[in-house]
Amino acid sequence: MTIEEPKKDRFWLYVGCLTSALVITLLLVKMNEDEKFAPIKEQLKEEEALMNIRVLN
Repeated sequence: MTIEEPKKDRFWLYVGCLTSALVITLLLVKMNEDEKFAPIKEQLKEEEALMNIRVLN
C-alpha cells in the first residue's frame, strides 16, 4: 500500500497570477497613453503660459 499525497489546490495561485497580469497590462497601457499624449500636454501648458499674461496699469 502506498499513501498518495493529496493534490495541492492551486486556485489562489492562479487568481494571484491572473490579477498580477491584469494589473501589469493596465499599467503598461496607461504608460503608453501618457507617452502618446505628452506632446499635446506640453502644447497646452505652453498655450496656458502665453495666455496667462498680466496687464499692469
